Amino acid sequence: MEWSIQEIAKKAGTTSRTLRHYGELGLLEPSRTGSNGYRYYGQDALVRLQRILLLRELGLGLPAIARVLDGQQDTAAALRGHLRLLEQERERIGRLIVSVRTTLHKTATGEELMAEDVLDGFDHTRYEEEVTQRWGRDAYEKGDRWWRSLSEEERQGFKDQHEGIARDWGRVAAAGLAAGSDEAQAVARRHCDWLSVTVEPTRSYVIGVTAMYVDDARFAAAYDQYGEGTAVLVRDAMKVYAERHLTD
Repeated sequence: MEWSIQEIAKKAGTTSRTLRHYGELGLLEPSRTGSNGYRYYGQDALVRLQRILLLRELGLGLPAIARVLDGQQDTAAALRGHLRLLEQERERIGRLIVSVRTTLHKTATGEELMAEDVLDGFDHTRYEEEVTQRWGRDAYEKGDRWWRSLSEEERQGFKDQHEGIARDWGRVAAAGLAAGSDEAQAVARRHCDWLSVTVEPTRSYVIGVTAMYVDDARFAAAYDQYGEGTAVLVRDAMKVYAERHLTD
């Protein structure tokens, strides 16, 4: 089965112009082009478009999306990562719905409002709380000041650097290399240098932070989008690196 560019654009809630732009960037090639010059998209193109739209929902720009798609050969594993993120967002939205319903009900009946009910689901402070609980208020404030001091270009450069590291982790995982291998440890060194921009990395800090990459589904999905098992490799390889080279 295949669809014309107009049909696909309508179903995706986008425009034919956008799909043609994706084609020009090499993101989404049509399955075939008819003698009339119309573009047609088959099953594989449909799945690839879904992945592009999902990554756009996560806030990635088109250049970043291209790099992610190029680094992911296992479509099923990538979609499982997307699915985990969507399920987490569904849970958050569900909590927001319950929160608003509770507020409406208590406001109508004159019941006392509880902050934990009214604000449940608003997660804009969740990283602040996590960092403060794990490493202290000073660690959060230091990192926050550093981030606010950066220009947009510097922030993007920091993100791009991490994306390159994550992509290389995916390649190491796809090659089936061990956490203690020279290749994995070379990426671990770069990852540790990246972490050191905001904090002096100690052994316990690096082991604790990278354990979150597996324990926290948000981080696990972010790394596993580069290949299933990437998050586990990062955690294990960083633990090896920390034990070999860092002190507390």
